[in-house]
This record gives sequence, structure tokens and C-alpha cells, in this order.
Amino acid sequence: MNAIDGGSGGSVTPVGIVLVSHSPDLASGLRDLLTQLSAGLVPVAVAGGTDDGRLGTSYALVAGAVAEADRGAGVLVLPDLGSSVLTARLVLEDLGREDVVLVDAPFVEGAVAAAVLASTGAGLAELVATAQDARRMPKF
Repeated sequence: MNAIDGGSGGSVTPVGIVLVSHSPDLASGLRDLLTQLSAGLVPVAVAGGTDDGRLGTSYALVAGAVAEADRGAGVLVLPDLGSSVLTARLVLEDLGREDVVLVDAPFVEGAVAAAVLASTGAGLAELVATAQDARRMPKF
């Protein structure tokens, strides 16, 4: 069974999460939140900004973050907006792996929902659905 078919509680190794943002600070701050909410059980890597720390996105940073977050159970990639989607798509296309999935979900809410669920041992497919469903969660 590959990681995307994994079910809830069946995975000893957690699914990794990659946060792709134009802002290094935004990505790092969200990683800090996810680490706390998941009790440090979920590998969360960031690809924030350009290679020289400016606002933007970087192919090398995204590829490195995927490698960093990958523990063998798959990787969920969440972009913030615009060119982060394009950059992440290029990286994932070059990787050619079914267990590394780019998710169209709200950046913060999707990441929080995925990280909390990942900390329970849920599989990649369940995390993808949960991150996408975060779009429909009311704030009040």
C-alpha cells in the first residue's frame, strides 16, 4: 500500500507537511504553530521566500523542504498563493512521486487541520481531504 492510500491510525510514520510561502516569516510562524498543535509529532518543513531571503518563492527551497519533511509516509504540500503554487507544481512534477501531494486548501486553516490529524497517524489521503475541507470551516 502506498502512503496516499494509508488510513487513519495505520501509519507509524507521520505524513510530513511542507509550507510554501512568499514570506519566510509567515512560513516559520505557521510551522511554530503546527509544531505546538501536533505536539512535535509531525515533520513540518518550510520553503519561505527566495534563496536570498527576499519575498518570493524558490524551487530549491521547496525541493529541500519536501526532502526534509519526508519520513516515508508521504508529504502534503500547502502553498500560500500565486507563484508558490507554480513553483511547487514544478518541483512536484520533477519529483514524479504520487506520495507528495500539492493541496488546494486555505494556507493556515488547511495546515492546522492537516497537522492535528497527522499527529494521530492518519494517512496522506485523509490529510488531503481534511486540508481541503478546511475551506468550509466557519470562523464564527
